[in-house]
Amino acid sequence: MGERTFHSTPKYHICCPFPHPLTGNNSFQLEFARRITAVRYHTMKSLLPFGIALLLLHSSLASDIPYPKAISDLKETIVKGLGFTAEDEIKIMGFDPREAQVGHSVEYQFDVEIDQKVIPFKLLEDVNRWDFVDLPIFQVEEQNGLVEKRSSGNGLPVLAPFQLAGPMELWINDAKDMRLSLPHDVDAGVLRKVILAEGAVVTVKGARSVSLRQPLDLPLPLNRTQNGFAAGLLTLAEHLRHASRAQSAPLLSLRIVGPTSLAAPSSTSPSSDSRLKLKRLAPGLVELSSPIKTKAIEDLSNVDVQGEAPTLLTPTKFATLWPLASLNGSNANLLGFEKLLHSVLGPKANKKGSFRLLKADVSAQTFVKMGFEAEKKLKEGDANLEGFPEWRTKPETVTMHFEVLAKVDGDKVVPERVKRLNPPVGEDTVALNLLTGNVSMSKTPIVHPPSSFFTL
Repeated sequence: MGERTFHSTPKYHICCPFPHPLTGNNSFQLEFARRITAVRYHTMKSLLPFGIALLLLHSSLASDIPYPKAISDLKETIVKGLGFTAEDEIKIMGFDPREAQVGHSVEYQFDVEIDQKVIPFKLLEDVNRWDFVDLPIFQVEEQNGLVEKRSSGNGLPVLAPFQLAGPMELWINDAKDMRLSLPHDVDAGVLRKVILAEGAVVTVKGARSVSLRQPLDLPLPLNRTQNGFAAGLLTLAEHLRHASRAQSAPLLSLRIVGPTSLAAPSSTSPSSDSRLKLKRLAPGLVELSSPIKTKAIEDLSNVDVQGEAPTLLTPTKFATLWPLASLNGSNANLLGFEKLLHSVLGPKANKKGSFRLLKADVSAQTFVKMGFEAEKKLKEGDANLEGFPEWRTKPETVTMHFEVLAKVDGDKVVPERVKRLNPPVGEDTVALNLLTGNVSMSKTPIVHPPSSFFTL
């Protein structure tokens, strides 16, 4: 038998025109590496102009898109408020309108004068729902002026329907198409002022805000109860109602913005009659009165509220906060207002005297919530790096995360609150061989966990 000879000719794959790198001598391996490098070089060289053109296109598009003016003004206001200057070398990032969340809420503003000292209050209900909405203020106005700018008056938030009881007067603003239903629709023209007589109750729908037109003097002491009933505020409201009856003109005057309808409340029983009479006094001025004379309501000071009942159900007892006939004494917001007022008055709340309500405004508002970041370059001594791992690269910048809550006021965005956020804490991952000292798995001790009775 002849000896088998081995040829040194390199082997080739059918799908590859280059010699296999693991066969043959070193010259073929060098040739293979040279060809691979040449192919990669020509490929990258051909793709480089395309990548540069793509980057230039992206940068040109980003530079051509202007920032919305409302957001740029908001950014400038917040930077000034935080005290950042050009010397700090701080870079502001974020304020992207596409990531802004929009929600609606009710805002309460009160100004109380106590001993010739004015104390303002500003309260905000929690936003129940945040959505990504493309508001008109987020739209960028075209430079040529050919694109019609959408009005920001469309889709404004409104208050929930509420009831008002006389005697009082209502000044109507921005309500050209307001309906007047008594309960049938009545054409009274464009109304500017509506007088509610004693016993008249109307339901207001679609109002954007309700405010007090004239200051009110309210008596003290402010009696509080601990049974879930705002007796102190109801006493103040009853005193104001009796004072308004004694005068020839209504003492309470409210301004309502943007109501869509004033309607007589729907009767809950067949025997009750909630119809209202309309009397035209002047162009844009009407008076609404009830054809049924109501029984005099007993003073709240004579009512026993020491029981467990959260509200007064007797028809002759005052169970709601006048003039808001739809708000009873067990309302959670009403209890909170009474507690806040009692804490502000302090010891004076239990003494005879008076205080003045200068301003009371309740409005439905649109709020915007968005995040931004502030990046600052670190200098020597700015950061405490004690305990910092030696193997980790020392940071050159520090990033602070913020969240801003702003109110939409027409074409402007007014910041209400800026809160600093804690970024997520990073975790260090270490390879297993570094923890075990590069020991093979064959030398790792076997640990048997205790058996469980529930294991099948």
